[in-house]
Formats: sequence, C-alpha cells, structure tokens
Amino acid sequence: MIKRQDIRIRDPFVLTDRKNGCYYMFGTTALETGSIAARNSYSVYKSTDLESFEEPKVVFDGRSSDFWGAYDYWAPEVHEWKGKYYLFGSCKSDTVHRGTQIFVCDIPDGTYVPVSDRAATPADWECLDGTFYVENGVPYIVFSHEWTQVGNGEICACRLSDDLTHAVGEPFLLFRASDNPAVGEIRHEGSGLYVTDGPFLFCEDGQLKMIWSSFSEGRYLVLEAVSSGGIADRWEHYGSRFGFDGGHAMLFETLEGERMISLHSPNTSNLERAFFCKY
Repeated sequence: MIKRQDIRIRDPFVLTDRKNGCYYMFGTTALETGSIAARNSYSVYKSTDLESFEEPKVVFDGRSSDFWGAYDYWAPEVHEWKGKYYLFGSCKSDTVHRGTQIFVCDIPDGTYVPVSDRAATPADWECLDGTFYVENGVPYIVFSHEWTQVGNGEICACRLSDDLTHAVGEPFLLFRASDNPAVGEIRHEGSGLYVTDGPFLFCEDGQLKMIWSSFSEGRYLVLEAVSSGGIADRWEHYGSRFGFDGGHAMLFETLEGERMISLHSPNTSNLERAFFCKY
C-alpha cells in the first residue's frame, strides 16, 4: 500500500464506488521530474479510506496503439453514464492541438478505449480539462480554451451526442478568466494573460455552480461561479473558500455521504499531493 502523502499527483479526481466500498483516484500522475509535463498514460489508485492506496494501475497506455495523443496526459476524470464509465482526459502531439479525448470502459478501473479517433474539443483550438455535465438529460463537455491560444483564458461548453462519441453543434462561451475580478495576470502585470483551469459543475441550494482554478494574489486558487439559470445563462463570480496554494478541484461524496473537495496542493512541481477536506 502507498500512503497519500507519498503519491505525486496533480488534478486528483475521486470516483466513489458505493457498491464495492472503495474509491478510485485518477489524476495527472505520469509527471516529469521538476515539471508539469507528463508522459503518455493514465492511471488509477484504489483505496478504501483515502489515505492508503493500492499500487497504481494503468488504465490507458498511449503507446499501445496508434492513438493520436503523444504526451501531456493531463487531468483524467471518470464519469458514469448509461451503465458505462467514461474517462475525459487531455493530451496533445506535435501535430495535433491539445484537446480532451473521451474514452470508455465497462468498469471504473479497467482498460479504457477511445470512443472516437479525435478529441471532443474543437480541432483547431488549444483545449484542456474537459469535464462532464448533464442538464435536462442532455450531455455536455465543459472545458478550458487555453490562454496559450486566446490570451484571456475561456471556459466553454459544447453539447455531446448521447453516446458521447462526438460534439453536437458549436461550442459556446460561458465566461472568460478576467470576468472574475479576483483573477490576476500571469507572467507580469499588463501581459493580458489569464488562466482558466479545471472546471467542475455541481448543484447547491437549487443553483448551478462551478469551481475552477486560476491565479490570484500570487497563488493558485479554487474560485467559484454561479449561474443565473442553466449552463448557457449568465455567470456571477466569487473568490475562493480556501486560502492555501492549490487547485484544479472537484467535489465528491464519501462512502458515508459527506461532501468533500479534492485538489492538489501545493502547486509546486515535485511537491503536489492530493488534498481532501469538507466543502
């Protein structure tokens, strides 16, 4: 068994398996030393208490086929949909823009296969951190349109086909990073560069909300946005419920039914660890 504090991971995503009394932790784990660059595999750690984990199991190896993604296998998250499990993971190559590919498997920790031969995000966009959201029975991918391409990073969404194999219609903008006054520019003041990372949607008090990450006051933080209605409506912006340096978060329920947030902290290469607390 491996202790949580001994696992270097970014973007930890926890799937609770009530039937089998365990948790599956996915995340960016194929990391290069001293960098956020990553190699070409997705893995999962299994636990019954979120403190001790089994040895990691590779659930997709990019070297095992002619898959288009060559490196930077980032931020996998797994969602159950119509009896199957779908992994949303970002990657890129020297000839294909960074994007979020969707994979499928019959069990949470089995071997995943791509649902299609291309990313679900637009082919000519630099995108990452795709997440899954269902509104009125309609599936969507919500993702970050990277600051590396647009300067002022964006959170966008696109409807998916019912089998999640392809996008339906055009992507639409939810908001830009600088729409939140707490977000600071990266690199230097006046750069016009703002980050949008790790969107995750949830409902609370009858409202649709989102947590996402950016830089504020020199730290990497989890910020919050609240929709005035549904996914395509106006979003209001708020600061962080936490003050520590860490982010790319998601929410999950423990086996006992307690809502928790999962994120990596600190946001420092080689030191990143999964952090869990009440939300």
